[in-house]
Amino acid sequence: MYSSYDVIVVGAGHAGCEAANAAATMGSKVLLITMNMQTIAQMSCNPAMGGVAKGQIVREVDALGGLSGIISDKSMIQFRMLNRSKGPAMWSPRCQSDRNLFAWEWRKALEENRNIDFWQDTVTEVIVKNGRTAGVKTSLGVEFLAKAVVLTNGTFLNGKMFIGEKVFGGGRTAERSATGLTEQLMSLGFEAGRMKTGTPPRVDGRSLDFDRMEEQLGDENPGKFSYTNTPVLNKQRSCWITYTNQAVHDELKTGFEKSPMFTGRIKGLGPRYCPSVEDKINRFADKDRHQIFVEPEGWDTVEVYVNGFSTSLPETVQYNALRKIEGFENVRMFRPGYAVEYDFFPPTQLKPTLETQLVQNLFFAGQINGTTGYEEAACQGLMAGINAHRNVNEEAEFTIKRSEGYIGVLIDDLITKGTEEPYRMFTSRAEYRTLLRQDNADLRLTEKGYAIGLASQERYDNMLVKRNGVAKLTEAIRGTKLKPDEVNAWLEGKGSALLREKSSFYTLLKRPEIDQADVKELLKMIPDMPGVGEEVLEQTVIEIKYEDYLNREKQNADKLDKWENLSINPTFDYDRLKALSFEGKEKLKRLRPSTIGQASRISGVSPSDVSILLVYMGR
Repeated sequence: MYSSYDVIVVGAGHAGCEAANAAATMGSKVLLITMNMQTIAQMSCNPAMGGVAKGQIVREVDALGGLSGIISDKSMIQFRMLNRSKGPAMWSPRCQSDRNLFAWEWRKALEENRNIDFWQDTVTEVIVKNGRTAGVKTSLGVEFLAKAVVLTNGTFLNGKMFIGEKVFGGGRTAERSATGLTEQLMSLGFEAGRMKTGTPPRVDGRSLDFDRMEEQLGDENPGKFSYTNTPVLNKQRSCWITYTNQAVHDELKTGFEKSPMFTGRIKGLGPRYCPSVEDKINRFADKDRHQIFVEPEGWDTVEVYVNGFSTSLPETVQYNALRKIEGFENVRMFRPGYAVEYDFFPPTQLKPTLETQLVQNLFFAGQINGTTGYEEAACQGLMAGINAHRNVNEEAEFTIKRSEGYIGVLIDDLITKGTEEPYRMFTSRAEYRTLLRQDNADLRLTEKGYAIGLASQERYDNMLVKRNGVAKLTEAIRGTKLKPDEVNAWLEGKGSALLREKSSFYTLLKRPEIDQADVKELLKMIPDMPGVGEEVLEQTVIEIKYEDYLNREKQNADKLDKWENLSINPTFDYDRLKALSFEGKEKLKRLRPSTIGQASRISGVSPSDVSILLVYMGR
């Protein structure tokens, strides 16, 4: 019998790393168990962090005190702010990462946390006593005791890998699958299912003709994810874009009869929004080409990730098809793409804290919940780690509302709606996305992270400086009157309407043709204006320009928040309410929503069902 811990985290992927660090930083003694110490924080798929909505999640994790943003900043080789041509609610940071440096920085950070111990082994059983977790048992027969357990098993539970007609056990290339745990959890009453994901081939960049591709540069002034003092990129590596063509499609079709997806050997559902290349040419037969993103895997490697060419076709078919892509005519392949099918547990079996309903102090986070993506996994791990620590210390649960963060949207979607395919975050999933921007994640969440002991004093102080800076600049802009002779020449150069009389700087800023760079110029022309940094300037401009939209969303959020604050006892007897619809009653009994707001979002629970609940609760 080995030492006992406050929290055991099983799996050291993106969810497991954030869970272990969060619980340990808050004061818990943590054991992180992984099947392979050499693959901690491995980027199993593309070497990148962020993207549309995903970038917002990384900034939220950082604002709360997590590490994904810091690690990304330290290991990025290119940065781009996506959707700059759209409104700020759509702006999404994304970086290309050095795969090995990313994993090394994560391991270094975890090893520097003195509250984290490590063990290399496979967990085969969760020890449960009197309805609550008491630890885990491993394949070596070792038992570790703990007050809480967080499972972040990724794609390894009964994982099967597919390349054409070849099928072998594994959760990632050259790594074995984890067996026994699914069956044990099912014996406790958990429901399980199967999902699939895939990855493209990796190729030798020395064999590619980049002159025949479109170069994709990073931003001229690269940003970063973390609100802390992480380094800013002073050099970047380019990515490249090319396309499939009819010859590529014809070559791929020769392998369809051996495709595990089309022959039915793969039973699990794959991600709709990131399909395999064979799925794309099958579903979108009218398209004669598909985009391929050619992404370097690091600063000092020739290995290249072929984003957009995820496949499980036979390796010879993959190779022959790759050679018909422009710029890939002489390609050398390092390893073929493959599909992996694995067990997951429908997340409707979880509480808003990601604790399971069946076993107390047992938490699920990441792909075990049916999600896909590093960012989705990281934020779940963070929230599970926080709540595991708080449960152990008998502190109140910590959750984020849908109106407070994408993290809240993701978890609420999972526990109320479930998922029948790998869940991926999009901005369209958030009804308050104008409020939930990437630029204000610190103003939304750092105070919460600081209050629970995760975000540092330095983070909190930095947030206060920014908040005060925005308030001071906004006040100065509101109180400044501009004379026609001061700005008309400048306005004429911008093609903007001239002033006829003294006008408010605040009103002028709302003009759609006046952007952040213009405001910066105007500030230099006006005496006694406070000097501000880019972050404060951007925040101020956005809040003034979109003031009406932001106020409307805040009002809508406030109206709905009253339902979020109406708690439902977890042991509530729905059978007593005879007027509930049959489907509504069954869903409420099974999902056990913690608030009226969550109940209202469950598929099958009608508005009349909600009204009945409100009447019963005296509302």
